[in-house]
Amino acid sequence: MSQQPNILFIMTDDHASHAMTCYGSRINETPNMDRIADEGMLFNNCFCTNSICTPSRATILTGTYNHVNNVTTLSSKIDGRITTYPKLLQANGYQTAVIGKWHLGHGGNADPTGFDYWCVLPGQGLYHDPVMYDMGEEKEFKGYATDIITDMSLDWLRQRDRQKPFMLMCHHKAPHREWSPDEKHMHMYEDIDIPEPETLWDDYSNRASAAREAKMRISRDFNERDLKFPIPEGLSEEEETKWKYQRYIKDYLRCVASVDDNIGRMLDYLDEEGLTENTIVVYTSDQGFFLGDHGWYDKRFMYEESLRMPFVIRYPKEIEDGSVCDDMILNADFASTFLDYAGVEIPEEFQGRSIRPLLQKQTPEDWRKAMYYRYWMHLSHHNVYAHYGLRTHRYKLIYYYADALDQPGAVDDPREPEWELFDLEIDPLEMNSVYHDPEYADLVEELTAKLHEMQAEVGDVPYTKAS
Repeated sequence: MSQQPNILFIMTDDHASHAMTCYGSRINETPNMDRIADEGMLFNNCFCTNSICTPSRATILTGTYNHVNNVTTLSSKIDGRITTYPKLLQANGYQTAVIGKWHLGHGGNADPTGFDYWCVLPGQGLYHDPVMYDMGEEKEFKGYATDIITDMSLDWLRQRDRQKPFMLMCHHKAPHREWSPDEKHMHMYEDIDIPEPETLWDDYSNRASAAREAKMRISRDFNERDLKFPIPEGLSEEEETKWKYQRYIKDYLRCVASVDDNIGRMLDYLDEEGLTENTIVVYTSDQGFFLGDHGWYDKRFMYEESLRMPFVIRYPKEIEDGSVCDDMILNADFASTFLDYAGVEIPEEFQGRSIRPLLQKQTPEDWRKAMYYRYWMHLSHHNVYAHYGLRTHRYKLIYYYADALDQPGAVDDPREPEWELFDLEIDPLEMNSVYHDPEYADLVEELTAKLHEMQAEVGDVPYTKAS
């Protein structure tokens, strides 16, 4: 039997790392996610290159930035003819499957390719009694999406060809908006108040206008589907915001709890079948999420809570229990990593790097000290300005170029460009931009040059305002 490792890649949608116990969460407990970290490695600095679902998923599959794979916004579709790591694994003896959230388009070339089996939700899909496309055939499944996706994943594993290594992408809808929990978890946290984030009452001063203009505030931008209950009468403005936060965060955490339970089922199956030793297990999310941080829900911004992805990985053959890594990794690195472990040649066009040396606690001398980010979907949905930027271990430089640039789904309404600079060592909550502080003038020049250098390295170009 092949000794190529099996790969179980579990991913959720919009799960922030600060809603996991192993990342120091003070608002919930995630014992099964934590188990992967306890029995493997936790990455403190895993970042996405574009904090929104469809583009992040395209980057994970292709190992390339969005200006290369052409999936820049939610309105983009992946071209199924493009090279992806599942295709390469499949061509090299792996049995492959994707079950759950796809969100890269449907029909024609947008259907999943490179998989022996696929059954995916259309778009966001539903939490309850979801319709799914089972190898292209539309079917309704009774029950709760998180349980259904896990049931189907376990069924596929039980029926697989046991003479081949497997690569299974188990992709949950949860905890995506509108945060609809199942019956089992419906009453969790009912009698307690979840702690509020330190920046819940952010007034968006001392920063670019982009933060103030965004429309994803807990205080004013939730709808009835989000809250599910009428707002109590007679509340002050502050009391109403507090009530909305509790409604939101409890349902969000209830959805996470269901995912955690189901991850436990997957891990138990691997143990029961004697597969644990030779299976790489990854848990991550397609991006971070604001859990009341800066008074927001949603993502999109290059701010930490949105930019940062949870990433825990277990592979007993090679990763030491309870390891922690502070090196910087990206969603663009996942594809190269899986191919490296499978012994499959990494295509030259892949822009990410295998993190295998980091998992062996051997950081290469030339490992990245900075990362490049770009959000393209100007003003769409939550009125977030298009922007790109650079993050080093200490500093973050953001340029809100605020122009749609004819990107699909972006709103053609340019705004005046603005810059932000954060010193994360003295301002980890990103409350005060120092871009215009004279003490940082030399650093601004240095980081701007570095930003353009990194853009050139990945094949992107600086924004030029149309005349």
